[in-house]
Amino acid sequence: MKTPYYLIDEQLLEKNLKILYTVKERTGCKILLAQKCFSMFSVYPLIAEYLDGTTASGLYEAKLGYEEMHKENHVFSTAYRDDEIEEIMNICDHVVFNSFNQWQKYQNLAKQTSTSCGIRINPECSTQIGHEIYDPCAKFSRMGVTLENFKEELLEGIEGLHFHTLCEQNSDDLITTIRAVEEKFGKYLGQMKWLNFGGGHHITRKDYDLEKLIKIINEIKEKYQVQVYLEPGEAVALNAGFLVSSVLDIIHNGMAIAIMDTSAACHMPDVLEMPYRPEIIDSALPNVKTYTYRLGGPTCLAGDIIGDYSFDQPLQVGQQLWFKDMAIYSMVKNNTFNGMNLPSIVLKQKEKLKIIKEFNYCDFKNRLS
Repeated sequence: MKTPYYLIDEQLLEKNLKILYTVKERTGCKILLAQKCFSMFSVYPLIAEYLDGTTASGLYEAKLGYEEMHKENHVFSTAYRDDEIEEIMNICDHVVFNSFNQWQKYQNLAKQTSTSCGIRINPECSTQIGHEIYDPCAKFSRMGVTLENFKEELLEGIEGLHFHTLCEQNSDDLITTIRAVEEKFGKYLGQMKWLNFGGGHHITRKDYDLEKLIKIINEIKEKYQVQVYLEPGEAVALNAGFLVSSVLDIIHNGMAIAIMDTSAACHMPDVLEMPYRPEIIDSALPNVKTYTYRLGGPTCLAGDIIGDYSFDQPLQVGQQLWFKDMAIYSMVKNNTFNGMNLPSIVLKQKEKLKIIKEFNYCDFKNRLS
């Protein structure tokens, strides 16, 4: 197949979904797909067999979940727009507000719908190290209401509380966060119908402590008599996808450099933003195997570097390399900088490959004017 392309393995995706379904079975919690991480709606029918719906960050994601999943539809935004909020209220089951200002502004509209409304809280409990850009509890964070700014006199009509503080973390960090939530907001939890633990739970990772997660969900559910929600994104499609790329050229400047037909800046932006070094099948860290290369993209950005890798055999022009764990935060973030074409989207169903979407010049041109 013509590279580059994202390959989503349906069997690996379903393996993750089964783990998440086990958590649901043992706790009675509800789990939503966070579309900001993975929005491949062609597999929404499969996801719907295991999960309870979707969660969105704004109108367009909310519409996608409403049209393609046909189950519960949740949304959170740091601030809603006047020209979008009515449509959001009409298609979403749960709307979470980031401030009491927003709640006061739109509460009369909410009363005209059946939408369950909530407030996002900030427990001011940072458990992340080294990824401050993803820390909603960082100093001066715009995410959620702190205890100092919490207005219990405005809780009438609010049915749930939401917190989201994690990023690719285990259940011990969740427990730490929940204890902070209880310490600061515990007296309000019993007044709620639901409590949303947000995302960032790496539930389907091999070393994730499922038993601790199940225990804390059951504890909170029984203690406060609330419906517990989780909204992981990465856990749904973790390690279920690949980005297949080809070597375009090999040059030398102090070391061997392979120019790929895929770009870190365009096709896997988290490599630069997170940053991190994606794994490649049959490769190792530099200088571990015999031949070491720096892999770079074809754009004009000098820093469009994927990383340094070593291989048992010399790379050849035209050779394919398979980048692992490329279902998440890839398709949803990619872009056409430098006029780069977007990778095709391919679904593997058992041993059959199905092209779901191909892109061309029109996709680039239609974003411009």
